[in-house]
Amino acid sequence: MSEQTRYLDLPGGKLAYDDDGDGPLVVCLPSMLDLRSQFRFLKPLLLDAGNRVVTVDQRGMGDTSAGWPEYGSTPLAHDLLALLRHLDAGPALVYGCSNGAAAGVWVAAEAPELVRGLVLAGPFVRDGKSGFSQKLTIALMRVPGLAVPLYMSYYPKWVPTPPADFAEHKAKLKASFKRPGRAKVIADYLDMSHAESEARLDRVTAPTLVIMGTADIDWPDPVAEAEWVKERLNGQLVLVDGAGHQPHVDFPEKIADAVLTFERSL
Repeated sequence: MSEQTRYLDLPGGKLAYDDDGDGPLVVCLPSMLDLRSQFRFLKPLLLDAGNRVVTVDQRGMGDTSAGWPEYGSTPLAHDLLALLRHLDAGPALVYGCSNGAAAGVWVAAEAPELVRGLVLAGPFVRDGKSGFSQKLTIALMRVPGLAVPLYMSYYPKWVPTPPADFAEHKAKLKASFKRPGRAKVIADYLDMSHAESEARLDRVTAPTLVIMGTADIDWPDPVAEAEWVKERLNGQLVLVDGAGHQPHVDFPEKIADAVLTFERSL
């Protein structure tokens, strides 16, 4: 992965991304506290279909630097806006997972000329209500020394159908947290809000595809949440039975089919 890594200098740090293929631009944003290699299965399918695919490491993750003044959905939106302008490749199809979906919504509202379509996977475009166990886990993740082991124990719940290389990916993710300046990254993300994206939902005009796994544990009723997002954005909805918070990891072929069908409709 590092051989393909490119960097964009931004106020506060360096944004790492890779850029492969030719054709219509697709920019993929992974979920919070994961690596851009989350798209290791979906990316080649999109490339084979004739797209140019860019995948991004969020602030403090992977090859992107740490020590930023802010973390979260809105800072990621600013990074996405800067990246799209830097690439200067025309409007992109933005595939955002989790808080990456919130960033896509923000950019689509603020710079509609840069977004030809949105794919929102396991989308957090508003602040959710956590149950007691989630609140307790989040509180414990703020305790020094507990954040990484607790997060790594929770992480598999997002991928109920793990791929063959899941242990290897987890090892890479854990190693990412040990890199210099990463000690507080998890805690810094825990205070993230998606309110600024929710406030912009009615301004989004880009065609939108919502993808939700029925086994996404981040919502008490993932189907209801997906329906809500679809209605707010007047979009399309694909429900993936048995998929978790990263449906493109659980069922990449199904997600690729949905994305490419949506892309053709644009």
